[in-house]
Amino acid sequence: MLETVVVVVHLLGALGVVALVLLQQGKGADAGASFGAGASATVFGSQGSATFLSRFTAILAAAFFITSLGLAFFAKEKADNISQAGLPDPAALEVQQNKPASDVPVLEEQKSDVEKSDVPQAPEQK
Repeated sequence: MLETVVVVVHLLGALGVVALVLLQQGKGADAGASFGAGASATVFGSQGSATFLSRFTAILAAAFFITSLGLAFFAKEKADNISQAGLPDPAALEVQQNKPASDVPVLEEQKSDVEKSDVPQAPEQK
């Protein structure tokens, strides 16, 4: 239940960060705003928009990082539970793979159906 909530907050935070970054103006757009290019038509005033959006982006980015750490914790817990469920340790599997297998059957050489007398001899050249 808690993991589902963290995943939902994580996804909403990621989408929010992407949307807010796309909404913000680049540094080159500030030069036009200083000459009065549409600054009076903004909701937050001439400087308030950049401060509000950058602060909200920072808050969402921090929430994204915190939920990332939470998801990493949940993944570690699941990995620990799986390792305690009776599955072999990967190090033990590596030791078994390097050990020569003596119980593996070896194929015997197959006898060919064609004997040497059935093959015609090449004519001798002089």
